[in-house]
Amino acid sequence: MTVMPIPYEASGRTQQKLRTRQALVEATRELLAQGATPKVEDAAEHAGISRTTAYRYFPNQRLLLLAAQPQLEPKTLLDADAPTEPMARLDAFMTAFTQYNFDWEPQLRAALRLSLEPDAEKPLLRRGRAIGWIEDALAPLRDSHPHLDIGQLAVAIRSATGIETLVWLLDIAQLSHSRAAKTVRGTAQALLAAALDRPATGQPSR
Repeated sequence: MTVMPIPYEASGRTQQKLRTRQALVEATRELLAQGATPKVEDAAEHAGISRTTAYRYFPNQRLLLLAAQPQLEPKTLLDADAPTEPMARLDAFMTAFTQYNFDWEPQLRAALRLSLEPDAEKPLLRRGRAIGWIEDALAPLRDSHPHLDIGQLAVAIRSATGIETLVWLLDIAQLSHSRAAKTVRGTAQALLAAALDRPATGQPSR
């Protein structure tokens, strides 16, 4: 029988330990927002916590940065009164999805950067979450277009509109955040239009 180790913060003085852990996470998020990719010792110094203590919570940088990623994972990014017309619904989703990526941009950039390192064990960016959100946005098509592969379309939209694409648009194409958002919204609509075999408008709906 294999005995799983108990996390350091889960034993003895748990409330104090949880506060210490949260302080390290918040320090990491602040450093990420400043453009740094902090190591455990950087977060410890910023939080006023000893390195020895910090390493008890986060033995390595990867675990620290993973903890700094967004923790809330709603089943949908759409409001209950979101439109049901496919183009309008997808555009409403893309507005929310792009804002989500911008809100968490420093953390997502750090995760993406580490995921691209040659010795990375596995991507830090969580797989599947955004695909589920997009499938939810495309849900009305299951009735109106039953033969359309919603999963494949969701993957195509995610590949062309996620944080990776936004980073390229911001850093390489040097677009503003508003223009980058408009671009990915237009791309999503073009992909949906192609899947529905209808002419794309060329502009996201407002």
